[in-house]
Amino acid sequence: MINRFVEVYKIETLGALDGPGIRTVIFLQGCPMRCAYCHNADSWRLGVGDGEIMSLQSLYDLALRYKPYYKNGGGVTFSGGEALMQAQALMPLVHALKKAGIHITLDTSGSITDKAAMKLIDAVDLVILDIKATEEDFHQSLTGHSMEKPMHVLNHLKKTEKPYWIRQVVLKGHYDTEAQKRLLDALTEHPSRERLEFLPYHNLGMDKWSDWQMKYRKEF
Repeated sequence: MINRFVEVYKIETLGALDGPGIRTVIFLQGCPMRCAYCHNADSWRLGVGDGEIMSLQSLYDLALRYKPYYKNGGGVTFSGGEALMQAQALMPLVHALKKAGIHITLDTSGSITDKAAMKLIDAVDLVILDIKATEEDFHQSLTGHSMEKPMHVLNHLKKTEKPYWIRQVVLKGHYDTEAQKRLLDALTEHPSRERLEFLPYHNLGMDKWSDWQMKYRKEF
């Protein structure tokens, strides 16, 4: 494991939002989606020097350093970007952390469904699946991708009874009515779903888009 490396966007210690308890959140570099409201657009590109190359050993050591804070159900969360872009490289770290008794959460858009990605999904303790949209046309418009892969991941979570949370950003005119929220509730309902969260839209990443000379979309 010592000689394996991943590209990291940033690391948050003592995180309290991305999974149960207090967590070390490792944001991986790289994401295939191009979400119109993304607040971390500088995490999209992989392998061009935008992130920091870190060894699995250094990440393992960091996670263990904070283990005393994980007592009340906490642990390590892999997020992004899209952590599934580096699924194969992450596997030895996931196995080592689990062997050390650390709870592992994966926060994902479900945008990658190759063999390595599904293997990582099966290996973690909890999946937080970010559902961007529930209509194909709007999903394409919002992310540049079909909703086929996220739905494949959702169905896999149900089939394998993997504990999961569902998250969705509430946009004005989209998913901001009780009827629309009930549709997402019905789509994702399953005994292994532990939580359904609706997150408020914000534009805190707008400056990053300007830095990259990209146009930020203010209306949806």
